Amino acid sequence: MTPYSALALQMDCVAVNGLKDRAAVEQAMAKTLEKVDKLIAGSKGFISTFSGDSLRLVVLPEYFLTSFPMGETIDQWRDKACISSDGPEYQRLAAIAQQRSVYLSGNAYELDPHFPELYFQTSFIISDEGEIILRYRRLISMFAATPHDVLSRYLEIYGEEGLFPVADTPLGRLACVASEEILYPEIARALATRGAEVLLHSSSEVGSPRPTPKNIAKCARAYENMCYVISSNTSAIHESPVPQNSTQGHSQVVDYKGQVMSEAYTGESMVAHAIIDIERLRDARSKPAMTNLLARQRLSLFQSTYAQTGFYPEDTLISEHGTTLAADRSHFMQQQAEVIKRLKKNGII
Repeated sequence: MTPYSALALQMDCVAVNGLKDRAAVEQAMAKTLEKVDKLIAGSKGFISTFSGDSLRLVVLPEYFLTSFPMGETIDQWRDKACISSDGPEYQRLAAIAQQRSVYLSGNAYELDPHFPELYFQTSFIISDEGEIILRYRRLISMFAATPHDVLSRYLEIYGEEGLFPVADTPLGRLACVASEEILYPEIARALATRGAEVLLHSSSEVGSPRPTPKNIAKCARAYENMCYVISSNTSAIHESPVPQNSTQGHSQVVDYKGQVMSEAYTGESMVAHAIIDIERLRDARSKPAMTNLLARQRLSLFQSTYAQTGFYPEDTLISEHGTTLAADRSHFMQQQAEVIKRLKKNGII
């Protein structure tokens, strides 16, 4: 497999919270997508001219289309800012991937006709032929529903492979990790044990000259799973009450040894690009060695650990009749409070 260049495209985000209606939001998203096209085209041209490398894979930041809810209820955000799985936004993204001959990954708030009461934060991968080849729904979130909250129904519809999808592509086996999920070793491990070689991480995170939790986690997840991590952060978030430069920098490419190969500074940037060498990764995974952490895993040791009760329960948004419940954001805080109460009772915390 020929090595190729991958880019964590760091770009500004324009919040849609202050827009009055859906038509205005769709207009804003369309404008953003035109900018995405221009930034990819410019980045690809520069990388090719500067280094002679072929840019084949681009990762966009979390929130690049809309920013995040700030006071909107779940119903309000669903109606205002979520996109359909076959809507014009995905069609435009597919056209960009095809026209620029890149695999394109990002993250958006997405509707699901099987769960009309909810929305899911969804990471996607689109092939260079314009085909959506992977959808990953964020599994751990603080104030919004995830497939875990409706797990029994979700599994009936999408199966086990719908929880931790991995796409086998000419660029290697690709998978997605959403936002703060990089902090949870189990997410990346579940993907690695299903063959993932490159983790595409759409993020929106604080910028700081000090080591941040997510930056520490990116290197850890890459090293312990022997995989590349391509992490794209937002730069400024405009039209938001949050100071716009709170999220800056740290878009990066980390190799399977946990070393940061390239990292962007502040502002919109294509600096975070590097060569991905899948054959070298596969060679490293194939050799018996102390550093082959993936082959040294003894997962059967941990079955009883993960079978413990008392932690965050599944199906909290499934009624006793099997239907999906609507929820407000206080539901998730209440669930966490109940988990803490049980853990204290069981002497865990």
